[in-house]
Amino acid sequence: MLGASRRSASSFALQVARRRGTAQPFAAAVSSGFNDPINDADVKAACVPTKGFSTFAASKIVDRFNRPEFASGINFLGARHESSAAAADSDPPAERFEYQAEVSRLMDLIVHSLYSNKEVFLRELISNASDALDKLRFLSVTDAQLLKESVDLDIRIRADKDDGIITITDSGIGMTRQELVDCLGTIAQSGTAKFLKAVKESNEAGADNNLIGQFGVGFYSAFLVSNRVTVSTKSPKSEKQFFWEGKADDGSYTIREETDPEKLIPRGTQITLYLKHDAKDFAHPEKIQNLVKNYSQFVSFPIYTWQEKGFTKEVEVEEDSNEPKKEDGEEVKSEKKKKTKTVVERYWDWELTNETQPIWLRNPKDVTTEEYNEFYKSTFKEYLDPLASSHFTTEGEVEFRSILFVPALSPSGRGDDIMNRKTKNIRLYVKRVFISDDFDGELFPRYLCFVKGVVDSNDLPLNVSREILQESRIIRIMRKRLVRKAFDMILGISLSENKDDYDKFWEHFGKHLKLGCIEDHSNHKRIAPLLRFFSSHGDQELISLDEYVENMKPEQKDIYYIAADSLTSAKNTPFLERLLEKDYEVLFLVDPIDEVAIQNLKTYKEKNFVDISKEDLDLGDRNEEKEKEIKQEYGQMCDWMKKRLGDKVASVQISNRLSTSPCVLVSGKFGWSANMERLMRAQTIGDTSSLDFMRSRRVLEINPEHPIIKDLNVACRTSSDDSEAMRSIELLYDTALISSGFSPDNPSELGGKIYEMMGIALSGRWAAPPAEIVEPTQPEAPTSQ
Repeated sequence: MLGASRRSASSFALQVARRRGTAQPFAAAVSSGFNDPINDADVKAACVPTKGFSTFAASKIVDRFNRPEFASGINFLGARHESSAAAADSDPPAERFEYQAEVSRLMDLIVHSLYSNKEVFLRELISNASDALDKLRFLSVTDAQLLKESVDLDIRIRADKDDGIITITDSGIGMTRQELVDCLGTIAQSGTAKFLKAVKESNEAGADNNLIGQFGVGFYSAFLVSNRVTVSTKSPKSEKQFFWEGKADDGSYTIREETDPEKLIPRGTQITLYLKHDAKDFAHPEKIQNLVKNYSQFVSFPIYTWQEKGFTKEVEVEEDSNEPKKEDGEEVKSEKKKKTKTVVERYWDWELTNETQPIWLRNPKDVTTEEYNEFYKSTFKEYLDPLASSHFTTEGEVEFRSILFVPALSPSGRGDDIMNRKTKNIRLYVKRVFISDDFDGELFPRYLCFVKGVVDSNDLPLNVSREILQESRIIRIMRKRLVRKAFDMILGISLSENKDDYDKFWEHFGKHLKLGCIEDHSNHKRIAPLLRFFSSHGDQELISLDEYVENMKPEQKDIYYIAADSLTSAKNTPFLERLLEKDYEVLFLVDPIDEVAIQNLKTYKEKNFVDISKEDLDLGDRNEEKEKEIKQEYGQMCDWMKKRLGDKVASVQISNRLSTSPCVLVSGKFGWSANMERLMRAQTIGDTSSLDFMRSRRVLEINPEHPIIKDLNVACRTSSDDSEAMRSIELLYDTALISSGFSPDNPSELGGKIYEMMGIALSGRWAAPPAEIVEPTQPEAPTSQ
């Protein structure tokens, strides 16, 4: 069928050429236009000045979802000539029509205020052309006569950078005269009235009226870049071809019948844009090609652009040869040495610019890992393969296709982009037409902003505004399923045999999941198995919560953790003493976000998270009789110490978590831990009143088995007013403050106390012993002989 359509298009072009006496050049040009092999002779015939040839094709304008439906024509190569006076006189008179009032308002809005990015005009017109082709293909199922002109269903775009003209053609359904009037002159069928009303309401509400998809205005977006637009269209339902012409600042347009035989087309629509002076950059073939690849890369019909190409060939170079020399009367024959050089032959030809079969529309079983990786790297400008990918289709209430990827590295290399919501990592397509990648958490929550991918939906309206994304039920369903698939993908990495992959993931994106514990309570069950922490049983190794629960002692009821500013501090905290004796594992939360994340999780597999730095710690080995005896013995001492410390502590209690330290300062059950207090102090903007309230819940716990506490208990009973004992209590509190992770209010005062105690303890210890007095010895008297 493809061959038949090509031959038909070629024969049609040749018929036109024969009437003009240019059959030979046309044969070569048509042949090359359909991507047939090109030899040197064909190229020489086809490489004539580009102004000698033009492209007859068509382009349609159809508004999806109540947009105007008018369609397009055939693409073939023909010759362009200036219209003669006789031809002009023979044209039927053009009828002038006034735009409907709403259309005039819409055009003024488009040209002067609505669009901040003018390049979307090409996406609009290509989308309309695709709709015309879709409609033709659909209607041809019941009416085969619509395809009686055997031409390929495609879209062709030609740009003339010298004259600033862009021609967009397609071979779609085309339009009749009445459809031209109804679709391009009135607003009834286009749905634009609702669009204008929505824009007006958003302006009155002070909202952002910048549409994400910026669809809904269809054909009129051509006036963003054009002073004048012409439409030549032929419907297979009509015997006549009609020509529409309108200007940007004119309140009217004209329609006439096209009678010039050189401009007649079998079927479809051709739109010609005469660009404004400041928009002529769009007429460069390279610019057109880039716009097609960005916005319409995956339109389901082939899109060809007119591009300059070249091929190399060897040509002979003439060289002067010397006269043959004669030796011994005989002429010596010498052959001419032929020299060649490589030259580049330039010519113009159609080039397929898009991929009509996006990778996400293919069966996942038919796509290789290499193809996924190549798509990922080319789409998101990455140089490393992704850690994982997920290709899926959802059906039911909402149908969409998607491919998601987990990058190997975060953009900053450390995962510090956690607060950057607008990452442009998700590309949204509607019916394979690119809409936007500028989202603010509508498709993915902030903590999963690192996930990259494409989403293609047929259910979303093309006029996708931010209000629609935020309020649409379809978007909510899509978001829920995308998040679920993202978690499945990350879980697959964690269960992989290659543990290094998840170590890399956690290094770069672990903070994102911890943020998810805070922001997304509905997905706690999916996030928790993915978390990793250091623990008291590991040496610089991270463990999962599943591994922790699996290693728990039979009598252990809770999951214990301690928050600290570093791994070294966590390992040496006095809170660990009894737990290490009982061989209970403790999680070390050394990341600032860890403690808040765990507090939001609350439980995991019916095990409560317990902070060992808080009061009322239950290790499951309480002996009530022994505790009662200890309280009776040390109760008076606790009251004595509380009276001395005053408001610094809420109470003084007997500790069940210490074995070697004399005391420890714990936080109240509902107060801030030492780590949290340190973090809150570091906030640039903090509430000092809440800080004072939460820190007032500190509890001093004492170890009754320690010698210092026993000595103070004796002092309490015998010398309660002794100044040395009072100073000892204060120094004990200050020391516990530091060892428990708190910051002293007056470091210099604490230093003075320590110096004083050191002076007492060291006084005279290394003093020199008193010098010994040595009696002088008397010399012995000489004896007489």
